[in-house]
Amino acid sequence: MRRSSTLMRRAFGIYFGAAPWAAAVSIVIMVVGGLTAVATAWFTRAIIDGLSAGEKSAIWLGVVGFGALAIVSPVILHVSQYAQRDAERRVTIRTQQELFTAVSAHPRLTELEDSRFHDQLRLAHEASRFAPTQLNSMILGIGQELITIVAFGVTLVRWSPLVSALVVLAVLPTLVAQIRLARMRGAMLERTVPMFRRQTFYAALLLDMRAAKEIRLFGLGQFFQGRLLRELRAAQAQERHQDRLALWVDSTLAALTGVVSLVALAVFVARVADGHGSVGDLVVVIAALAALQTSASSLVRQIAMLGETLIVFGHYVDITAVIGESRRAVALPSAPPLKQGLEFDDVWFRYAPDHDWVLRGLTVRIPRGSSLALVGDNGAGKSTVVKLLCGFHVPDRGVIRWDGIDITTIDPASLRARLGATFQDFMTYEFSAHDNIAVGDISALDDRARVRRAAATADLDSTLNALPNGYDTMLTRAFSDGDAPGVGVVLSGGQWQRLALARAALREGADMLILDEPSSGLDVATEHEINRRLMALRRTHTSLLISHRLNTVREADSIAVLSDGRILEQGSHDELMTSGGRYAELFHLQASGYDGAISSRTSM
Repeated sequence: MRRSSTLMRRAFGIYFGAAPWAAAVSIVIMVVGGLTAVATAWFTRAIIDGLSAGEKSAIWLGVVGFGALAIVSPVILHVSQYAQRDAERRVTIRTQQELFTAVSAHPRLTELEDSRFHDQLRLAHEASRFAPTQLNSMILGIGQELITIVAFGVTLVRWSPLVSALVVLAVLPTLVAQIRLARMRGAMLERTVPMFRRQTFYAALLLDMRAAKEIRLFGLGQFFQGRLLRELRAAQAQERHQDRLALWVDSTLAALTGVVSLVALAVFVARVADGHGSVGDLVVVIAALAALQTSASSLVRQIAMLGETLIVFGHYVDITAVIGESRRAVALPSAPPLKQGLEFDDVWFRYAPDHDWVLRGLTVRIPRGSSLALVGDNGAGKSTVVKLLCGFHVPDRGVIRWDGIDITTIDPASLRARLGATFQDFMTYEFSAHDNIAVGDISALDDRARVRRAAATADLDSTLNALPNGYDTMLTRAFSDGDAPGVGVVLSGGQWQRLALARAALREGADMLILDEPSSGLDVATEHEINRRLMALRRTHTSLLISHRLNTVREADSIAVLSDGRILEQGSHDELMTSGGRYAELFHLQASGYDGAISSRTSM
């Protein structure tokens, strides 16, 4: 009960805060709407009894009343619809802002890597679009039905308190059943969320231009469509079971309510036939019974839907609670400019308690102004080092120090502001070329000169200038953004790689440069030119370089070989080659591949 009241207060707070005028109008409409049916019945009684008794005043009272209702009712309906739509728009803006602010407020990646969080997020996203408005409408609807029930209930009690009590009691089984059905439906929604999320994934995959080549080449269309339909059918099967159960319960209880109303009507007709009341009274009674049955059914349905909506809205409240927590939390100090260096001290890490350790006591130091290259086999933990350095995850044991300060005690946003990075799995945004680079440092969004300098660092300036609209060309064919159809351009993999490097270079004031496989998609000539430019950039930064292509790391001040989550060996290129360890083995292995290719071409 406490949870429900908390959710209701939150929903009302959102609704009244976003659309106060619409909320006020809704309250007025609730009262007027609840009394309209009652007024109609009594105006009808006045006309009928006036005609029977020849009282013109009663007749005209009824006529004027009907006329007023005929004018006011449709106006109220249209005002209500307008207020509802406007409130929905305003509430949607507020809830979308709250929801995505909350999602972005999570400083780590732990939540986004949890499938349960994604299921909760899907429910929260759906709730953000309708729940506050719907909950407000339900409460007002319940209030309107209660006004009608109370007003007509008083009328029925005047003729027969016993029968009136019987009519009211007949509603109780329906109320109990609907509340239980609402809980069952809420649980069903939570069970089917993963199914609908996977169905949405397959639908997006079938429409994804990046996947289109493989889907058509490998003939995957029917395969993915089959999986989409499998998830959809599984979710719909649970919905169908729930709907059939609701159909049986609703039909049975509706029949029970109908029988009770029929008995009540027979009692009142017999009373009027015995001279206890007028024809007008009977009309009011008939209207009251019909209205009570309709209002009671609507009331029960609203209460049931209220419970179901509260369950979904609870996920929204839980996710957005992080905003309130962040406001109450003590602000962490900002990361200072790097003056001494960065250190990993006996760092252990794994992605989940039941997973293997990715890092096992990693200890390494990067002095300010120096460059460290991390090399090793796939799965050695190189990219995990980058994630930990950026504060996306927290070490299970050990500590990462920035100038001797544990980075978990520093504001994550301020730490990341001092990093320039390109990731192995960099993003290809469907933006203009300019904006695709500018996202590396939003402060440069309106500084075209800075963006061009960053592009030049990545040897991309002339390429982007040659596009149909230069830097303003959309790097997608999905959105024109005002350009003529067909003007959008899709870059090659190597060009996107250089654009990602330009993003990293855009943060000119960054203390540390992180390059995770910066040349994996480049041809040999471009790789040589990029490495020449990056070496100049690295001389002005403390840098961490990760690469499988060992020819790109030989100029680093120090090279560390990572194996099974530990540093296997470390030194300069010459020192490691002299020692003849794992690095020398990998270097000779790669060099032999090039030598073999050259020998084959020579022999041909």
